[in-house]
This record gives sequence, structure tokens and C-alpha cells, in this order.
Amino acid sequence: MTTNNVIHQAVNYPHFNPEQFRSYFPALTATDGEQTVYLDSAATALKPNAMIEATTHYYSHHTATVARSLHKDALQITANIDHARQQTADFIGAIDSGEIIWTRGATESINLIAQSYARQILQPHDEIIVSDLEHHSNLLPWLIVAEQTGAKVVKWSIGEIDLSSLMTPRTKIVAVTQMSNVTGYCPDLAKISQIVHQYQAVLLVDGAQGVVHKPIDVNALSIDFYLFSTHKLYGPTGLGVLYGKKSLLTAMSVWHGGGKMLKRATFSGFEAEDPPYKFEAGTPNIAGILGFAATLNWLNSLSIWEQAEAYTEKLADYTRSQLAKLADITFYSVDKSPIIAFNIADIHHNDIAVLLSEQNIALRTGELCAQPLMHKLGCHGVIRISLMPYNNQQDIDCLIAAMQEAILLLK
Repeated sequence: MTTNNVIHQAVNYPHFNPEQFRSYFPALTATDGEQTVYLDSAATALKPNAMIEATTHYYSHHTATVARSLHKDALQITANIDHARQQTADFIGAIDSGEIIWTRGATESINLIAQSYARQILQPHDEIIVSDLEHHSNLLPWLIVAEQTGAKVVKWSIGEIDLSSLMTPRTKIVAVTQMSNVTGYCPDLAKISQIVHQYQAVLLVDGAQGVVHKPIDVNALSIDFYLFSTHKLYGPTGLGVLYGKKSLLTAMSVWHGGGKMLKRATFSGFEAEDPPYKFEAGTPNIAGILGFAATLNWLNSLSIWEQAEAYTEKLADYTRSQLAKLADITFYSVDKSPIIAFNIADIHHNDIAVLLSEQNIALRTGELCAQPLMHKLGCHGVIRISLMPYNNQQDIDCLIAAMQEAILLLK
């Protein structure tokens, strides 16, 4: 029995077939005689046929705009976009589809909240608590709005300082990741939400990594703002989802001005539309939204989320166990995480990446847009492997062989 069979049989996957799952991704089918081992899904996931076909179909057959024209195709596309908004609300547990805003990505979503919500309510000496696990996209917007308002960004060292000890009457916002893109650590959102709301503060959760691997119910957790980029969840690039509680969205000021986000306009002023439309100026990423809707349909039709993640966790265990055999390795990620970050002593992470790339192995190295966390970890960058259910043991065996060869060349 091969180790690959051991991985497949060690956990019961009644509805999940790893090889069948791989077949949904055309990027995993070599057409030029060379097959890339793709281990960089935390940067962006591979795309399934369902998403690609839906996007192509729109551009090929129904290139109409949304919420404007009255011809048949335009009305149908508008209805499809509205349905996609409801699908997305259902996917994350939102009560009202009007709480879902389309953005260009998680980065824009956080900047929107910083400028349309935080800038409006923050006063000098107010506090924004930000965890030290955060991607720069969940740090820089808060530093910017703090400078604009006179507020203060307070660092929360997760695992070292209890959140309750940082909370004060001045705390207005707590920003935290659902899953670290470096360590794979997942904070206890239920506990965090309870503490934040005891102080009448607002909780923002960056779900860019977590939404891929952990089911989320924003209503049950009483999360005030939740966001992610669809391209990490098998969807298109250039599209983000921002959830906000309806009461907060209604009170927020608009950020971008343009077509279809207003009820009336004169040279004296304008009246903004109701949420979510007041935050969606201009033509949206129509093809992207339709592609993401197809992605959600595809995921729902498979009904394999739990089994797929169990498989990925087992594959992560195997990966870590094989990497641990390499000399002078230091791990930075938590156990059983699909994200595995590490370094090899006395070898620069980028040197490893270059040699692995020559063998068609794709992974990520560097600071991973998380410089403060790198400083905490005591390094200037890492090697990161990120796994998805379309990966298999053969991918990992290729990685290990390439790592061994690279180390021999670089030591």
C-alpha cells in the first residue's frame, strides 16, 4: 500500500474523491509536457471549470450591463447579479442580501470601512485594536484613518495578551483575521466577539484566508464587518465581498461617487441610494460576480466541504512530517494547518524559491505582506506552502525531492 493510499483511507471521505476533485481544475492538466506543482493557493486559488465557463459564457453571449438598460439581456443579468448577492449572503450566514457589497477585493473592503465608517465615528484618542497576525491590508487602512482622525492603533499580541486587558471605553474597533496567512492560526471569533461587544465596540474580521477553510456564520457570531476576496475561494480576481450589519451600512457615508449609487443629483448635492447600492458606484465586475455565483453553485453541488478539509488536513500532516526530516528546519505555522511556513537555517528563502521554480514548483516566499508578524517571529521572510483539496501526495513528494536537491546545492 502506498502512502498516498494511506492518506486517502485514513479518514472517511464518503463524498470526496481527491482525483475527481483535481479534474475540475484545467490548470492541473499539463498541455506543454510540464506540470506545475501548485502550492501557492493562499496567494490565489486555482479556478474550476464551472467558474471559467460562466465567465466565458457572459462575455460570449450576454455582454450586457447591470441595473441600467431595459432590454432582455440586461434585465436577466441584473436578476442574476441579485441572485448572486443572495447566494453570497447565504454562504456566510448573513440575514439580508442587502448586507452584501461587491468590492474589488478584501483590501478595498477594509479601506471602505476605514473611510466610510471609522473616519466618520473616530475622535482624537479613540482606539483601534489590531492583532499582530494581520496582513498589511488589515493594518495600513487603520494607520491611515488613525492619522486622519487623531485616533490610535493599539497592537494586540495574540497568544501573549488577553484582549480584555486592552479594551477600554475608548476602543471603537477591533480588527482581526479569521486565519493568519503566515501561521495558519485561527483566533476564537466567538470569544472575541463577546468581549468586543461588551465594550460596545465594532468587530471587523478579515476572512481572506479563513473563508476558504472554515465555515462562517456572521449572524451567529455577531460579526459587524466581514470580508474576503473571491479569488482565494476558487473564484475570479478583482472581486471582493464585504458584509456589514444593515444598521451600520445605513449610517455610513459613501466613499465613491458615480453612476447608480444615488437616488437624485443636482449641482447642490445628491441623495445616496440605500445599502448596498450606495457603496457600488459605477459598473461592477459583472463577469466576476457571475463567475463567483457559478463557483458557489459548484461548491454547494459537491457537498464535500467537511470531507475535503479533513483530506487537506491529513495531507498537511504528511507534508509537515516529510519536511521535518530536512536538516535545520524551523516551522512558524500551527499544526494541522493548510498553511505551512518554515525556513532552512543559513539558506535564504528566495534562493530556495528560485531553485524550486526551475523544477516547476510554485510556492510563496518573503514577508507575505506581514512585516510586523515577521519581526515577532524573528525572521525577514519565510517559505510558505499552502494546500488545497486539489493537492495530493505526489505534489508533496515532488516538493521534498526538490527541497533536498536545493539544500545540497545551497549549503
